[in-house]
This record gives sequence, C-alpha cells and structure tokens, in this order.
Amino acid sequence: MLLRSRIARTGEYPEYEIRRAAGNINLMIFPAWLFHRILFADKGGQQEIMERMTQEEIMVLFLALAMLLGTARLLGELAMRIRQPAIMGEILAGILLGPTVLGVVAPEWSRYFFPTDGNFPTALEGLTTLSITLFLLVAGMEVDLSTVFRQGKAAFHIGITGLTIPFTVGFAVGWFFPGMSGAEEGSDRLIFALFLATAMSITALPVIAKILIDLNLFRSDLGMIIVASAILHDLIGWNIFALILGMMRGAGSVSRVGMSIGLTLLFVVVMLTVGRRLLDWFLPWIQAHASWPGGVLGFTLTGGFLCAAFTEMIGTHAIFGAFIFGVALGDSSHLRAHVRSIMDQFISFIFAPIFFASIGLQVDFAANFDLVLALVILTVGTAAKVGGCALGARLSGIEPRESLAIGVAMNARGAMEIILGLLAMKAGLINQQLFVALVVMALFTSMTSGSIMHAILKRRRPIRFMDFLTGRRFTPVLNALDRQQAIRELTQLACAGTDIPPEAAFEAVWQREQIMSTSLDHGVAVPHARMDTLKTPIVALGISGKGVDFDSTDGQPTHLIFLLLTPRDDHRVQLELLADIGQAFQDPALIRHCVTVRNFTEFLALFKSYHVQRAQNGE
Repeated sequence: MLLRSRIARTGEYPEYEIRRAAGNINLMIFPAWLFHRILFADKGGQQEIMERMTQEEIMVLFLALAMLLGTARLLGELAMRIRQPAIMGEILAGILLGPTVLGVVAPEWSRYFFPTDGNFPTALEGLTTLSITLFLLVAGMEVDLSTVFRQGKAAFHIGITGLTIPFTVGFAVGWFFPGMSGAEEGSDRLIFALFLATAMSITALPVIAKILIDLNLFRSDLGMIIVASAILHDLIGWNIFALILGMMRGAGSVSRVGMSIGLTLLFVVVMLTVGRRLLDWFLPWIQAHASWPGGVLGFTLTGGFLCAAFTEMIGTHAIFGAFIFGVALGDSSHLRAHVRSIMDQFISFIFAPIFFASIGLQVDFAANFDLVLALVILTVGTAAKVGGCALGARLSGIEPRESLAIGVAMNARGAMEIILGLLAMKAGLINQQLFVALVVMALFTSMTSGSIMHAILKRRRPIRFMDFLTGRRFTPVLNALDRQQAIRELTQLACAGTDIPPEAAFEAVWQREQIMSTSLDHGVAVPHARMDTLKTPIVALGISGKGVDFDSTDGQPTHLIFLLLTPRDDHRVQLELLADIGQAFQDPALIRHCVTVRNFTEFLALFKSYHVQRAQNGE
C-alpha cells in the first residue's frame, strides 16, 4: 500500500521498493518493473525517469494531436480527390506544421505547439511508435502467402530479379560512395550499404493494390502476378531490414549481433509455420466464444503487441514483430473481411496519419533538400527496380509491354520506404538529406506509377457517374408530375452555367425518351441524349418523393431520375455511365433510403457508405 501511495502521489517507481514489493508483497509487480526498466533504460543501463506531465503539457499534447490529425486527414482527403495517395497529403501536413513552414513563419507558435524539450517529445514518440506498429500489423494482414504460391514461376522470377538487381546496385552505391549517398558521419559502411540496398529494393503493397484497382486490373491475371510479386518483396525486404536493424543496435558486439539475427530468423520461421497453424486453429474458437467482432479485434491487437515486444527485446524492432504476426494471422481463412476492414479503417485513418504527419516535425525539408542527391536516388532506384522486375517478367514469358508495366507498378514505394528511412535516421545511420531524398522518391513513385502504367498498357480508366455529378446539378425535391415535366426540370438544372440552351437539351432528351422509355427496375430512370457541342459529360439527378410514371417494366413509379448529356462523338462514355448507374442502384432498399435525403451531402454520404459496406462484405 505504501508503494502504491507513493507511486500515485509522485509518479516515481523507486527500484528498491519494487524489488522489496516483488519479494515480500506481490510477485505480480515484477513484470511491471521489468517493463519499466526496458522502457526507460539508456544505453549505459542507467534509469531515466520521466517526470509527470503537467496540466499544460497534457493540454499542448492534445492540441498538437488535434492539429496533426485534423490537418493530415484534410490534406489526405484532398490528395485522394486528385487520385493521389493519402500519404502525400499526410506528410505535407507535417511539413506545414513543422520547422519547414510553421517554424519559419511563426517560430513562437511552433515552439509552443511542438516543443523539443520536456515531456512532449517523449510522449509524442511513444504515440507515433504505437501508430507505426499498428500500421505494420495491418500491412502484414494484407499479405496473402497463398497468392504467391498460386502465381508460381512468374512471381518467383519477378521477386528474385526485382530484389537482387536493385539490392546489388544500392549496395554498390552505398559501399563505394557512402559520403556522397547520404551516410551519417561515423556510421558503419557495411550496415549503411545494406540499408541503401534494402531501400532501393523495397516496394509498397497498399499503393500497388490501389493503382491496380484504379486501372480495373486488380483481379486480372496481370494484377495477380504484380500482387504476388509485391507480397514476396515485402516479406523478404522486411526480413532483410530486420537483420540490418539488429546489426545497428548490436554494433560492436559480434555475439549480440549473431544472437539478434538468429532469434529474428527463428521468430520468422516459427510464426510462419507453427504460429500460422495455431492462429488458424484458434480463430474459430475466439469467434465462437467471444464478442463479435470485438473479441477478434482484441485478440489481434494482443498478439501484435506481444510479438512487437518480443522483437524489440531481441534487438530488431517492434514494428517487425507486429508485421510478421499480421502475416501469420492474415493468412488464416477464418479471419473475416469485416474484421480486416475495421482494423484497416481505424488504423489507416487515425493512427497512420498521426505518424506520417509527425515526420514533418522532425526534419526541415527545405533546408535539407539536396536536389542532386534526390535525383541520383530517384534515378538509380527507379532504373534498378523497373529494370529488375521487367527482366523477371520477361524470363517468365510475359510480353514486353506488360513486363515494363509490371516493373513500373513494382516501383511504387509508398509508406514502406519512408518508414525504413525514418528508422535509419533515428539510428544515426543516414543524414537528413538522404532521408528527404528517400521521401521524395517514395512520393514521386507513388504519384506517377499509376499514370505511367496506364500509358504503357493504353487502358482507359472506368467512367463513373459520381465523377460528374455535383451539388449544383442535384435536387432532392423534384416538382414534376410526369416524365416530360421531369426531363424539362432536369435539363434546366443540367444546363445552368453552360453554353447549352436548356430547350435544345430538352428536345434531344425528349425525342430519345419517346423512342423507348429509359426507366430501369426498382424506381430508377436514366433519360439521356448526345449533344453536338458538348465536350465533357453532364450528369444531373432529381429525386421525386411521390414518384413519376416513366412507363417502367415493373410498373413501379420512378423516384431517382438521372439526366445524362454526353458528347455526340463519344459513344463509350454514355454506355459506361448508363451501365454504372444501373449497377449502382440494383438494391430497392438503397433507392428507398435515397428518397429521404435532404441535400447532396446526405446523398453522397449514403451512397458511399452503402457501397463501401458492400465491398467490405465481398459483394
């Protein structure tokens, strides 16, 4: 009791009292003491006890988190609106709030909200470490080992050449030109060369998956080959980097390095064999006897944290343990898509933005941007990666155009490159100039791989009606009593602010409607026409609560009326818009809910949430 009172009053954990309590009062306190020793011990084994945070420090911490998360999510959403990875906006948020912008424009505010002394840096580092550990746990769950086995020879060839060639090139650059390529002064040449080799060969599975989905290639044969190769790259690349981390942390002690590497390899082998089978056996029991889905989520986080603690203890890094646990768990057929989705949404939209935004707080990107170094890293890394993967694809018998497209897709680096660079910079292995160059390469390759791949394959992106529907061309209260009035009302709405005369548009649409009704089943109609002077499609939507008679085949009144105006010389765009609307509104329940919306924002929220839920359920 005396021990508990002192801890509660002062926040201190006197070692001799904990030992006495462990020996005489309660042995369960010993693990807490051990955890505290590991957490707060410095390199010399001396204990550093952080003082209790003051009320103002706690307030500043929450203000800083609100600024980081809010700005990161805002800019991340804007990035996705322009078809770019969210990470681009999240890192930009940190650059704006960090020493690069806020530190120059308002240094007093920067020092107040993001202090570099006191308890704030320690608290923020603890939260960002947790964030990136959870992010790697989710990334591991996306790794499907069976996909690699199914693709066989192609995945193996692309995986081997796509890793060995950039790894060899990166090692050569790091070994022969360490100073020029960004090694921190005094760092070990071998470890730096191994790091640069890994940085040149790493890829980013989440970014690659998004690129393939955008190009409508994810479930194609080519897409599956790319995904399988990316999985193999992630698995091998992170294992290599885990060994490098062990070498960095155990520098100067051969026995310590050997033990760390040995335990790391043993951990990987056990988790991906025995551990994977045990998890697959245990998951149904959790689902049967625990709350759904909370029980599985709690089990997943518990296992991830335990593996993270183990790899941290053996000298690798916590994120590697979480990643391998995610791989072992994600390979189970009993892990439901709903659980994966909850984990991904919660971590990717809350914890990950905080981590990536915090990167901008640690480096002045303007002061440490070296154009020559950035160009060298980008050029060498891209050439080696694209060339290596394309060579592997050609060895597998894939034709040249698709082989090059595979190489470009595999060159997307994304978050993984940035995480590697940040860990190396914190370990004193690389300087800030190289870290900035790696961030530039990660962002540039993630931004451009999709469009370059699109140009190589000469594929068109699928056309979606939501890309053209705006709040200005939406009305939740259609006053029309028949379909002629409905078309007239919607053409007025669609042509507002354009050079197209509303009457000309009405005549074109009405003539088409008289030939054959454009109604679909379940209360949807799509009156449409092609216009001579139109360059881009126009989509308008009117909602009728009472319903309008569109002479539908099921005899039901029409509640959702989409008006489409498309260029006369582009037949494809009209057909794809019609098909997209027909596919999106097949569920009568969705249409009934749409009738109740009061504005465009509510319609957009309803439509997106409905289809996201269907995607999560695998429908």
